[in-house]
Amino acid sequence: MHFELSETQQLLAKTARQFLTNECPIAEVRRIMETPTAHDAALHRKMADQGWAGIAIPEEQGGMGLGMIELAATFEQMGRALVPGAFFATVALAAPLLDDPAHLGPICEGMQLATAALIEADADWDPASWSTAASNGTLTGAKMFVPDAAEAAFILVAARDHGVPGIYRVAKDAPGLTVTALKSLDLTRRLYEVRFDNTPAETIATGGAAEQALKKALRIATLALTAEMAGGMARVLDITVEYAKARKQFDTPIGKFQAVQHMCADMYLWSESTKAAVYYAAYALDKDLPEAASALSVAKVYAADAYREIGNRGIQVHGGMGFTWENDVHLYYRRAKVSETMLGDNVYHRELLARAVVDRL
Repeated sequence: MHFELSETQQLLAKTARQFLTNECPIAEVRRIMETPTAHDAALHRKMADQGWAGIAIPEEQGGMGLGMIELAATFEQMGRALVPGAFFATVALAAPLLDDPAHLGPICEGMQLATAALIEADADWDPASWSTAASNGTLTGAKMFVPDAAEAAFILVAARDHGVPGIYRVAKDAPGLTVTALKSLDLTRRLYEVRFDNTPAETIATGGAAEQALKKALRIATLALTAEMAGGMARVLDITVEYAKARKQFDTPIGKFQAVQHMCADMYLWSESTKAAVYYAAYALDKDLPEAASALSVAKVYAADAYREIGNRGIQVHGGMGFTWENDVHLYYRRAKVSETMLGDNVYHRELLARAVVDRL
């Protein structure tokens, strides 16, 4: 294993940062998040034009055919820029559930948005707990916290047909489909309740194929999310250090005060450690190592704690300013708190790690 990105991967990350600095500055993020769906179609198509919408999709299905490390490098920069909208839901959550070029082609081209409806009222990320019913080509039930459902051309739904797991595709205009906006702390990523009442659905996969697709999708989405979190916390650190250098008390930059230095040092440690965990998880996925699932859970647990604490320290260094609407740190803190529970909170992932340890005994 190499402990740094290759030249090509570094170029990808550098290009992504430059692009997002130009196309998605924080002022643009604020503008987009004030819209009803927090999504900007023009920005999405520009990102797709970079090839990012198909970055980890095989070339024969219309994508770039790159690996998990490249996916993590790209989403890290998106997290740093706090990219709003349906890109994550489409590329990291829905696309891995598909293998048909007819569905994936428009996604890779940036012409179609999608999302996945997985968890239900109990907010359990264990697929065994999902109970939405499929029968005779229709779905009945409800899904919660579905990202960007209002913008999606179709929704991929995890359901069970007489106990057999399956993945089903529901068009946005299907009869019996109800999409209701939920209040969310993160204003850059909208969440919805989605209800199905004998809603017509196309079968994508059932049985073992559906289980494997869900496992793959959840792993890719978790990697992308933790990479986003790593990028976001690095940006909070940068904003905080810049402020500590400029803000003066008693004619002295507050960055010279030992207490502030300690907080910034802690933030740097958490940020760099998260990146190490994320990229090892990406490497493990690329190489299909036995510990790949555990590496992802470690990365998610650490990132959740680290992003929250970095947000706390960033706001504390800013003092009263850190809580104001005009300050950007609170936007990252909102993303941190929602990401903490998305795709499984720390309790869920620690339980997965405990099970993995027991299985090896």
